Amino acid sequence: MFDRLAPFLFVLLWSSSFITTKAGLRYVSPLLFVAVRLTACAVVLVALMLLLRRSWQPLAGRRWLHCAVAGALLNAVGLMGPQAGLMIAPAASIALVQSLTPLLTAASGAVLLRERVLPGQWLGLALGVVGVGLVVGQAALRSALQFDGLALAFLGVLGLVGGTLYFGRFCRGVPLLCGATAQFLSAAGVSAFGTWWLETPHADWTDITIAAVAWNTILVSLGGMGIYFAMLRRGTAARTTANFYLVPGTVAVLAWVLLGERVSPLAMIGLVVASAGCWLVNAVPAKH
Repeated sequence: MFDRLAPFLFVLLWSSSFITTKAGLRYVSPLLFVAVRLTACAVVLVALMLLLRRSWQPLAGRRWLHCAVAGALLNAVGLMGPQAGLMIAPAASIALVQSLTPLLTAASGAVLLRERVLPGQWLGLALGVVGVGLVVGQAALRSALQFDGLALAFLGVLGLVGGTLYFGRFCRGVPLLCGATAQFLSAAGVSAFGTWWLETPHADWTDITIAAVAWNTILVSLGGMGIYFAMLRRGTAARTTANFYLVPGTVAVLAWVLLGERVSPLAMIGLVVASAGCWLVNAVPAKH
């Protein structure tokens, strides 16, 4: 049951993040948004560790460092670039750039983690790249500023890929709660430093701002990333990250309904092609 429902729940939660974040960024600077979100996650997880009296022993030795590195890449680097990009590019386009994650993860995982990627899955991954290329190419021709936003989103892709591979190599054996706690503590520190170094933070704590931060903290970072790590522990990196191909289409529909963002015909074609790529990757039986 988990294997069937988890991908759809992850896609829905991850997609909702683009919409709620876009709304929140009207009142708070992007890197501060990330820092507050990740710090809140870290506080909640530390409190759970203490309340449930969970042992920190599984993080002994270098496992703490490994979880910290994975968390900094996945949650800090993986969020800071896209959040900044959302200030100048449509939510659906940012989400589509993030769907480059599966191809880069599969190619790197085949080498670093020795995960087998079958021909049908490579075809699906390639279709995803074509879908992304249609939207990114259109953005480059339309607006240099919008292209800069998509470039920032690509920095987040590198963080997601690096963090996923690092987690798959070093962190799979760490219990979920204490591993996530170490990851978010590290990510909170990195994002706080990035906020101090890279921007002049500002915030107007309206009801919308508080709701956006709360949604992204509880449902997306804690809930969605918890599901992501659970899927990664049970399957390959390529199969897990292929779910990112379904995110752009979901974001496009949500952004159209809730934010009034229009999707061009070419972008819609790109979304359909990318979604077909995700289906192909997951339809092929997994072989390790």
